[in-house]
Amino acid sequence: ETKKEKVFASLQADKIDEIKVTSAAGDATTLKKEGGAWQVTAPVAAKADESEVTGMTSALSSLEMVRVVDENPASLNDYGLSNPRVEVDFKAGADSRKLLIGEKSPTGGDLFAKRNDEKRVFMIPAVQETTFNRTTFDLRDKVLLKFDREKVDGVEVDAGGKTLTIGKDGGDWKIAKPVQTRADFGSVEGLVGRLQTVQMKSIVASDATPADLKKYGLDKPDATVMLNTGSSRATLILGGKAADNTVYARDTSKPAVVTVESALLDDLKKGADDYRRKDLFEFRPYNATHIEIAHNGQTVVLDRTKGQGENAPDKWRRVSPNAGDVDKDKMDGLLSKLSNMRAASFVESTAKTGLDKPALAVSVKFEEGKKEDKVTFGQAGSDVFAARPSEPGAAKADTADFNDVIKSLDEISK
Repeated sequence: ETKKEKVFASLQADKIDEIKVTSAAGDATTLKKEGGAWQVTAPVAAKADESEVTGMTSALSSLEMVRVVDENPASLNDYGLSNPRVEVDFKAGADSRKLLIGEKSPTGGDLFAKRNDEKRVFMIPAVQETTFNRTTFDLRDKVLLKFDREKVDGVEVDAGGKTLTIGKDGGDWKIAKPVQTRADFGSVEGLVGRLQTVQMKSIVASDATPADLKKYGLDKPDATVMLNTGSSRATLILGGKAADNTVYARDTSKPAVVTVESALLDDLKKGADDYRRKDLFEFRPYNATHIEIAHNGQTVVLDRTKGQGENAPDKWRRVSPNAGDVDKDKMDGLLSKLSNMRAASFVESTAKTGLDKPALAVSVKFEEGKKEDKVTFGQAGSDVFAARPSEPGAAKADTADFNDVIKSLDEISK
């Protein structure tokens, strides 16, 4: 196979610093590299989509001719090049060049193309159509909200007639409304990340008027989400339904109305329970140091003791009711079962949960005794509920997990 000729020999992608693209739709977009980053400079001023632009510069530098069709064409009409569908002008320092793209070949597998500085017509692969035929919207950065994720210390969501308020307490997230309780770190960070990556699907009004806001359902939003970043705030509102599974949206700091995928609205309508921490215990088997478990009128007390000798493993010892060493595998089993217990759902009140007469009460000290978990379990019929002293209502726990804990407790109590 003969080596194919490059369209722009010796062109280096990273040397390209200015591009003007005229798409088949007719809009012309000018992009310039400023401070190492690409910017759209016309017809609007906006940050460019780096992946789109670098894909184009890379394609220009590596683009190869499939074959030369005509060295000296009498007419360019047959190739759609007298009035090219797509034009890509670009500069690399003082070097200025242009790629003209016409119609597809009869088979559809290639595109007729030429350079502005020579007569010959050649073919390039038709797959390059999506690389070069880009509109202004395609080439601009479509991330809707701009904020510093590291500085986010509060999230407030009003959606579906409910308000959810989450704040950062040190390195942990906590729910403030509608209940005051622990938040699941991963779930909250997932929400923040989701908002950071929300992309516009289209721009429907560049400078929205009050009439526009009403038209698109943004005068009375279906959802409002506010992100606090220290002294500043980013606010996104979502309105009525648009085409293609999208909804109208607006960053309130900007005049434009855009569309975003409707799945975002569904995500914002999630309740507080979706963001609550589901782990009933915070300790992990490796950092627990002291355990007290009350069950059936008896309290089992267990202590971790340091191993004797170099690299000797720690041991667990039963302090009461009858002192003695505890089998390591059985103790590991109990610790694992307790630490893996999770809430399946939550109830607002402890009424009818059996927690007024606890079936099991567990206290675990961990991290060298600096922290403590206290969880009480109640039974109501075949259901098991758990409560932590500083949290509202109760969590519904898995009955099978609870029974496994009781079984393990019985084994190490003897």
